[in-house]
Amino acid sequence: MTAPHIATSWIIAPAILPAITAAIMILVRRRDIEMQRVLSVASTVALLGIALFLYHAVSDGETDAYRLGAWPAPYGIVLVIDRLSTTMLVLTAGLALAVLLYAIAGWDRRGRHFHALFHFQLLGLNGAFLTGDLFNLFVFFEVMLIASYGLMLHGGGAKRLRAGFQYVAINLIASSLFLIAVGLIYGVTGTLNFADLAVKARAVAENDQALLQTGALLLLLVFAIKAAFVPLHWWLPATYAAASAPIAALFAIMTKVGAYAIIRVFGTVFSDGASTDALGAVAAPWVVPAALVTLAVGTAGLLGARRLLDLAAFNTIASMGTLLIAIGQFSVDGLTAALYYLVHSTIAGAALFLIVDLIAARRPTKLDALVPCNPISQAPVLGALFFLVAIAVVGLPPLSGFIGKLMVLDATYGAPRAWLIWTTILVASLMMTIAFARAGSTIFWKTDGQTTGPGWETASKTPMVVVAFLVGASLMLAVFAGPAVKALHATAGQALDTQNYVDAVLGPRENTEPERPITEPADEATAVPVPADTQVEEH
Repeated sequence: MTAPHIATSWIIAPAILPAITAAIMILVRRRDIEMQRVLSVASTVALLGIALFLYHAVSDGETDAYRLGAWPAPYGIVLVIDRLSTTMLVLTAGLALAVLLYAIAGWDRRGRHFHALFHFQLLGLNGAFLTGDLFNLFVFFEVMLIASYGLMLHGGGAKRLRAGFQYVAINLIASSLFLIAVGLIYGVTGTLNFADLAVKARAVAENDQALLQTGALLLLLVFAIKAAFVPLHWWLPATYAAASAPIAALFAIMTKVGAYAIIRVFGTVFSDGASTDALGAVAAPWVVPAALVTLAVGTAGLLGARRLLDLAAFNTIASMGTLLIAIGQFSVDGLTAALYYLVHSTIAGAALFLIVDLIAARRPTKLDALVPCNPISQAPVLGALFFLVAIAVVGLPPLSGFIGKLMVLDATYGAPRAWLIWTTILVASLMMTIAFARAGSTIFWKTDGQTTGPGWETASKTPMVVVAFLVGASLMLAVFAGPAVKALHATAGQALDTQNYVDAVLGPRENTEPERPITEPADEATAVPVPADTQVEEH
């Protein structure tokens, strides 16, 4: 058997493993925190190994599919891996392992069922990256919502409860819009399978085009909420600032799910190559303008932040603005830059939330407030880590943020209104530098009195090691930028290759253009199933 065929049997593992781990913790080891820690770390390490194996299996450009219950696509549930989905799996598992090691230093004891909720969260994330249809994307979004709500309230407190209500309210609205969009799209095309949708969406009758485009725009609105597009971002600062540090760090990948969904649905499913009349074109006019405003608002929030947690939260918004500027190009070069910046911003954003937690824990009276206070213990080490994380998120050399922003600028060189994009990114970078310089000088230089915080003898070393590891990961992403960009360029090309995706899921087709327009969705129920791909194994 070839590598992709071997990998086919493992495609479902990133969704099954967290689900089994969480169930065992709830049913068998509910009160044994030490055993939960061992099981949680072991499961996450295994998840990272599986993700790396799947990435290797499709690194030659293959797209592989797993059909649950041997139901043929598009009638059954299909999980699909390609370079894009496995990249997200590896990033999620790596981030989860770092966050988990940070949390077991003490945060996981501050509430119940932390580890079970953590793995349910991984189930939702991995499922969203693997699913091959819109309805199950909705299901995994809901799994993420339920688990993230429990994780956000971990540790309790009125502030978290208040932010949790806002978080749930906006996500319930998003879920309702998602269902409406799914209903519209299914009503017009008779399918929700990504590959089948890519074929049938191009042949919808002219009088149904408006309905289909309305469904597509509603989907874009839902993904924009997940990705914290302005003006749909207002839930993020309060939510991320209220969550515990390891959870806020894990949530650094949550906004990327919205970005991934935009790439998958509007880059792969609704795209038609370079055709300007493709359905994916309905998203293009909105993404870049909204991304520019998102970057500007995030930067303004950074300048106005009065707490370090607000600084970290608005940095997430600003980074999403930069990321979505690149995605909005809907080109291979733009998507390459977006994927590089996505990996960088996830690592750097998580490191920022964790270093803020370490600083706040050493300032018992002021916590994360940006006001002068006593000197903190381990200030040289924490100051160096804060400095490195700051230059990474701002985009200064030598870390990966610098290369990421250069790639975004290069990808938008020939874009319409490139001068506006360049000006916004460069001015925002300058303003972010000022914001982080102000914060760092207040925390580490404007100090007076006795040193506060635990000494080296009593302080846990693991959290600082985790932050140092994330900073090191950002440095490695810069050092090995050449191979990374080459791999991500191939990933971007595959992500925009609709025909390759359709062939892998439905089987090779001589012509993806249907012979007749779709006018009656009910007729599709009696249509002859598409021949299965010879590369897809039944299970």
